[in-house]
Amino acid sequence: MTNRVALITGGARGIARGIALELGAKQWSVAICYRTSEQDAQQTTHTIEESGGRALAIRCDVSDPNSVKNLVRQVESTWGQIDALINGAGPYHRVNLFKETPTGWTEMIQNNLDPVFYLAQAVAPGMRARKYGRIISFGMANVDKMEAQPHVTAHYIAKAGVVILTRTLAKMLAPDGITVNAISPGYIDSGSAPPGELDGIEKNIPAGYIGEISDTVSAVQYLLSDEARYVTGANLQISGGWGI
Repeated sequence: MTNRVALITGGARGIARGIALELGAKQWSVAICYRTSEQDAQQTTHTIEESGGRALAIRCDVSDPNSVKNLVRQVESTWGQIDALINGAGPYHRVNLFKETPTGWTEMIQNNLDPVFYLAQAVAPGMRARKYGRIISFGMANVDKMEAQPHVTAHYIAKAGVVILTRTLAKMLAPDGITVNAISPGYIDSGSAPPGELDGIEKNIPAGYIGEISDTVSAVQYLLSDEARYVTGANLQISGGWGI
Protein backbone atom coordinates (compact mmCIF):
# COMPACT_ATOMS: atom_id res chain seq x y z
CA MET A 1 0.00 0.00 0.00
CA THR A 2 2.95 2.33 -0.53
CA ASN A 3 2.89 5.33 -2.88
CA ARG A 4 -0.77 5.85 -2.11
CA VAL A 5 -2.58 9.04 -1.15
CA ALA A 6 -5.25 9.22 1.54
CA LEU A 7 -7.60 12.05 2.41
CA ILE A 8 -8.82 11.70 6.00
CA THR A 9 -11.44 14.01 7.44
CA GLY A 10 -11.36 14.52 11.19
CA GLY A 11 -7.78 13.25 11.11
CA ALA A 12 -6.53 15.47 13.91
CA ARG A 13 -8.08 13.43 16.71
CA GLY A 14 -9.39 10.06 17.81
CA ILE A 15 -9.88 7.13 15.48
CA ALA A 16 -9.20 9.17 12.34
CA ARG A 17 -5.89 10.34 13.80
CA GLY A 18 -4.94 6.74 14.52
CA ILE A 19 -5.65 5.87 10.90
CA ALA A 20 -3.59 8.82 9.68
CA LEU A 21 -0.60 7.85 11.82
CA GLU A 22 -0.74 4.21 10.72
CA LEU A 23 -0.93 5.06 7.02
CA GLY A 24 1.82 7.63 7.39
CA ALA A 25 4.05 5.00 9.00
CA LYS A 26 3.38 2.80 5.97
CA GLN A 27 4.63 5.58 3.69
CA TRP A 28 1.28 6.80 2.48
CA SER A 29 0.90 10.48 1.69
CA VAL A 30 -1.76 11.64 4.12
CA ALA A 31 -3.92 14.77 3.88
CA ILE A 32 -5.65 15.53 7.15
CA CYS A 33 -8.74 17.69 7.06
CA TYR A 34 -9.70 19.55 10.21
CA ARG A 35 -12.11 22.33 11.09
CA THR A 36 -11.05 23.65 14.50
CA SER A 37 -8.27 21.40 15.85
CA GLU A 38 -5.35 23.13 14.16
CA GLN A 39 -2.76 22.36 16.83
CA ASP A 40 -3.69 18.67 16.93
CA ALA A 41 -3.61 18.51 13.13
CA GLN A 42 -0.16 20.05 12.97
CA GLN A 43 1.13 17.64 15.62
CA THR A 44 -0.27 14.70 13.66
CA THR A 45 1.34 15.79 10.39
CA HIS A 46 4.64 16.39 12.20
CA THR A 47 4.56 12.85 13.59
CA ILE A 48 3.86 11.42 10.12
CA GLU A 49 6.72 13.38 8.60
CA GLU A 50 9.06 12.20 11.36
CA SER A 51 8.22 8.61 10.40
CA GLY A 52 9.20 9.33 6.79
CA GLY A 53 5.74 9.93 5.35
CA ARG A 54 4.30 12.95 3.62
CA ALA A 55 1.49 14.89 5.26
CA LEU A 56 -0.73 17.91 4.81
CA ALA A 57 -3.06 19.56 7.30
CA ILE A 58 -5.87 21.47 5.61
CA ARG A 59 -8.61 23.44 7.31
CA CYS A 60 -11.97 22.73 5.73
CA ASP A 61 -15.64 22.70 6.70
CA VAL A 62 -16.71 19.49 4.97
CA SER A 63 -20.37 20.34 5.47
CA ASP A 64 -19.93 22.97 2.73
CA PRO A 65 -19.90 21.48 -0.78
CA ASN A 66 -17.79 24.25 -2.31
CA SER A 67 -15.17 23.91 0.42
CA VAL A 68 -15.08 20.17 -0.22
CA LYS A 69 -14.40 20.71 -3.92
CA ASN A 70 -11.52 23.03 -3.06
CA LEU A 71 -10.16 20.52 -0.55
CA VAL A 72 -10.11 17.68 -3.06
CA ARG A 73 -8.60 19.96 -5.71
CA GLN A 74 -5.81 20.98 -3.33
CA VAL A 75 -4.88 17.40 -2.47
CA GLU A 76 -4.98 16.26 -6.09
CA SER A 77 -2.90 19.23 -7.25
CA THR A 78 -0.31 18.51 -4.55
CA TRP A 79 0.03 14.74 -4.97
CA GLY A 80 -1.74 14.04 -8.26
CA GLN A 81 -4.41 11.69 -6.95
CA ILE A 82 -6.53 10.48 -4.06
CA ASP A 83 -6.50 6.71 -3.64
CA ALA A 84 -8.44 6.51 -0.40
CA LEU A 85 -11.07 8.69 1.19
CA ILE A 86 -11.63 8.09 4.91
CA ASN A 87 -14.68 9.93 6.23
CA GLY A 88 -13.58 10.24 9.85
CA ALA A 89 -15.31 13.47 10.84
CA GLY A 90 -18.51 12.81 12.78
CA PRO A 91 -19.36 14.86 15.88
CA TYR A 92 -22.27 14.01 18.12
CA HIS A 93 -24.06 15.28 21.18
CA ARG A 94 -26.46 13.69 23.63
CA VAL A 95 -29.74 15.49 24.19
CA ASN A 96 -33.31 14.40 24.74
CA LEU A 97 -35.15 14.58 21.43
CA PHE A 98 -37.76 17.02 22.79
CA LYS A 99 -34.99 19.29 24.03
CA GLU A 100 -33.09 19.21 20.74
CA THR A 101 -32.86 22.52 18.91
CA PRO A 102 -33.33 23.03 15.17
CA THR A 103 -29.68 24.07 15.00
CA GLY A 104 -28.49 20.98 16.87
CA TRP A 105 -30.61 18.70 14.70
CA THR A 106 -29.33 20.26 11.48
CA GLU A 107 -25.71 20.16 12.63
CA MET A 108 -25.86 16.41 13.23
CA ILE A 109 -27.07 15.76 9.69
CA GLN A 110 -24.83 18.35 8.06
CA ASN A 111 -21.67 17.12 9.80
CA ASN A 112 -22.24 13.34 9.72
CA LEU A 113 -24.10 12.55 6.51
CA ASP A 114 -23.77 15.42 4.05
CA PRO A 115 -19.92 15.36 3.92
CA VAL A 116 -19.90 11.69 2.90
CA PHE A 117 -21.98 12.59 -0.15
CA TYR A 118 -20.05 15.76 -1.01
CA LEU A 119 -16.65 14.09 -0.68
CA ALA A 120 -17.60 10.96 -2.61
CA GLN A 121 -18.95 13.11 -5.41
CA ALA A 122 -15.70 15.12 -5.46
CA VAL A 123 -13.20 12.23 -5.39
CA ALA A 124 -15.11 9.85 -7.69
CA PRO A 125 -14.04 11.39 -11.04
CA GLY A 126 -10.34 10.94 -10.30
CA MET A 127 -10.81 7.44 -8.93
CA ARG A 128 -12.92 6.45 -11.92
CA ALA A 129 -10.31 7.76 -14.32
CA ARG A 130 -7.63 5.63 -12.61
CA LYS A 131 -9.96 2.64 -12.16
CA TYR A 132 -9.00 2.43 -8.51
CA GLY A 133 -10.21 3.79 -5.20
CA ARG A 134 -11.23 3.07 -1.63
CA ILE A 135 -13.90 4.97 0.28
CA ILE A 136 -14.53 4.20 3.96
CA SER A 137 -17.09 5.87 6.20
CA PHE A 138 -18.24 5.37 9.78
CA GLY A 139 -21.62 4.27 11.07
CA MET A 140 -22.63 2.93 14.51
CA ALA A 141 -22.56 -0.68 15.65
CA ASN A 142 -26.32 -0.91 16.23
CA VAL A 143 -27.52 1.38 13.46
CA ASP A 144 -28.78 -1.41 11.20
CA LYS A 145 -31.23 -2.44 13.95
CA MET A 146 -33.09 0.88 13.53
CA GLU A 147 -33.71 1.12 17.28
CA ALA A 148 -35.28 4.05 19.07
CA GLN A 149 -32.62 6.53 20.18
CA PRO A 150 -34.19 9.22 22.39
CA HIS A 151 -30.88 10.96 23.20
CA VAL A 152 -28.86 10.72 19.96
CA THR A 153 -31.72 10.74 17.47
CA ALA A 154 -30.35 13.01 14.75
CA HIS A 155 -26.88 11.47 14.96
CA TYR A 156 -28.35 7.97 14.69
CA ILE A 157 -30.45 8.93 11.67
CA ALA A 158 -27.38 10.43 10.01
CA LYS A 159 -25.37 7.25 10.62
CA ALA A 160 -28.16 5.11 9.20
CA GLY A 161 -28.00 7.35 6.15
CA VAL A 162 -24.24 6.76 5.93
CA VAL A 163 -24.80 3.00 5.66
CA ILE A 164 -27.46 3.43 2.95
CA LEU A 165 -25.26 5.88 1.06
CA THR A 166 -22.32 3.50 1.37
CA ARG A 167 -24.27 0.68 -0.25
CA THR A 168 -25.52 2.94 -3.01
CA LEU A 169 -22.05 4.27 -3.81
CA ALA A 170 -20.64 0.73 -3.70
CA LYS A 171 -23.09 -0.42 -6.35
CA MET A 172 -22.49 2.60 -8.57
CA LEU A 173 -18.67 2.60 -8.34
CA ALA A 174 -17.91 -1.13 -8.41
CA PRO A 175 -17.58 -1.19 -12.24
CA ASP A 176 -14.73 1.34 -11.90
CA GLY A 177 -12.62 -0.71 -9.48
CA ILE A 178 -13.67 1.37 -6.46
CA THR A 179 -14.79 -0.19 -3.20
CA VAL A 180 -17.01 1.64 -0.74
CA ASN A 181 -17.49 0.28 2.77
CA ALA A 182 -18.62 1.35 6.23
CA ILE A 183 -17.12 0.57 9.61
CA SER A 184 -19.52 0.72 12.55
CA PRO A 185 -17.74 0.94 15.90
CA GLY A 186 -19.28 0.22 19.24
CA TYR A 187 -17.58 1.53 22.38
CA ILE A 188 -14.03 2.55 21.46
CA ASP A 189 -11.71 4.35 23.85
CA SER A 190 -10.82 7.08 21.35
CA GLY A 191 -10.70 9.98 23.78
CA SER A 192 -13.81 11.59 22.31
CA ALA A 193 -16.42 10.35 24.80
CA PRO A 194 -17.65 12.79 27.47
CA PRO A 195 -16.25 12.16 30.98
CA GLY A 196 -17.93 9.21 32.65
CA GLU A 197 -19.70 7.87 29.56
CA LEU A 198 -17.55 4.73 29.37
CA ASP A 199 -17.60 4.01 33.11
CA GLY A 200 -18.98 0.54 33.75
CA ILE A 201 -20.01 0.00 30.15
CA GLU A 202 -17.97 -3.22 29.91
CA LYS A 203 -20.83 -5.17 31.48
CA ASN A 204 -22.95 -4.41 28.38
CA ILE A 205 -20.28 -5.58 25.92
CA PRO A 206 -20.27 -9.35 25.27
CA ALA A 207 -16.48 -9.34 24.78
CA GLY A 208 -16.14 -7.80 28.25
CA TYR A 209 -13.95 -4.85 27.39
CA ILE A 210 -13.91 -1.52 25.57
CA GLY A 211 -12.24 -1.46 22.17
CA GLU A 212 -9.09 0.47 21.33
CA ILE A 213 -8.31 2.72 18.39
CA SER A 214 -6.03 0.00 17.02
CA ASP A 215 -9.02 -2.33 16.63
CA THR A 216 -10.63 0.09 14.21
CA VAL A 217 -7.36 0.94 12.47
CA SER A 218 -6.82 -2.75 11.72
CA ALA A 219 -10.23 -2.94 10.06
CA VAL A 220 -9.45 0.09 7.94
CA GLN A 221 -6.14 -1.42 6.86
CA TYR A 222 -7.92 -4.54 5.70
CA LEU A 223 -10.50 -2.62 3.67
CA LEU A 224 -7.72 -0.59 2.05
CA SER A 225 -5.72 -3.68 1.13
CA ASP A 226 -5.72 -5.65 -2.09
CA GLU A 227 -7.04 -8.61 -0.08
CA ALA A 228 -10.32 -6.69 0.24
CA ARG A 229 -10.65 -5.86 -3.46
CA TYR A 230 -13.90 -7.87 -3.71
CA VAL A 231 -15.41 -6.43 -0.53
CA THR A 232 -17.75 -3.53 -1.22
CA GLY A 233 -21.00 -2.32 0.29
CA ALA A 234 -20.11 -3.95 3.60
CA ASN A 235 -20.87 -2.58 7.05
CA LEU A 236 -18.19 -4.01 9.33
CA GLN A 237 -19.03 -3.90 13.03
CA ILE A 238 -16.17 -3.32 15.46
CA SER A 239 -17.92 -3.66 18.77
CA GLY A 240 -16.98 -6.80 20.70
CA GLY A 241 -20.53 -8.03 20.14
CA TRP A 242 -22.29 -4.90 21.42
CA GLY A 243 -25.19 -3.71 19.31
CA ILE A 244 -25.83 -6.92 17.39
